[in-house]
Amino acid sequence: MRVAVDGTFFDVTDEGRGVALVLIHGFPLAKETWDAQALELASRARVIRFDLRGLGASSVTPGPYLMEALAGDAAGILDALDVGEVVLAGHSLGGYVALAFWRMFAERVRGLGLICTRAGADDEATARGRLEFAQRAERDGMAPIVDAFLPRFFGPPIYSEQPQLIERMRVLVERTNPQGAAAMLRGMAARVSSEDLLAEIDVPLRVVGGRNDTLIPVERSQEIAAAVRGARLDVLECGHLPLYEAPQALTASLDGLLAEVAATRSCAKTAPWRTRAES
Repeated sequence: MRVAVDGTFFDVTDEGRGVALVLIHGFPLAKETWDAQALELASRARVIRFDLRGLGASSVTPGPYLMEALAGDAAGILDALDVGEVVLAGHSLGGYVALAFWRMFAERVRGLGLICTRAGADDEATARGRLEFAQRAERDGMAPIVDAFLPRFFGPPIYSEQPQLIERMRVLVERTNPQGAAAMLRGMAARVSSEDLLAEIDVPLRVVGGRNDTLIPVERSQEIAAAVRGARLDVLECGHLPLYEAPQALTASLDGLLAEVAATRSCAKTAPWRTRAES
């Protein structure tokens, strides 16, 4: 379905019933990267996915796309769907957005899933690289992005054993609008650190890292989990895309998050659900 938020149109999928589970995709991808997880989890949750602005089938608008703006988009979509509290899970870029959403709308978050992502801001070299890629995308299209990201998406065995998956991802990245990709790269380069938020997270948290991830090393996931009291860390045998490389294990991790949220909610029935500001 198409959902309008302040004049920007988002391509949204809303499936299942129950607690709302919002799945936010990575860069330069789209909501269908979550297909395997959504298919399974929609039998016991209301699974909501959408293409981030500038990516997939959502509108391309002038950038840069700051993480706070993307979190605001998510809130606007949820408002349009009449959804209040959610369990929020983000992969890579989606994790940056999830943390920005927590900063801005903690009272709406019942649980968090952070998959192959980091809490820190870019260092100078990484930010400079993103800005250079933004310029190249505007000048040369998506080819430089494909060449840079595709060889690092997966663990080594995938490239020899599943060439059809590599081609599938190539098509997905190539269809991305270069202007949208450039605006997103500039927004990622400008993002602030979310490390200050970690000690304040007081909802169930699942952190998933890929043991063979060369884009965001598993150590970044370990750091997040170590900084949040009660966080659960799942290290999977995969690269940067457990959504494809370890789909069942990732689904199980998210299922565990939903179960923990349900248990926490049940224990809290005798007392009001507190917002971060009230804690």
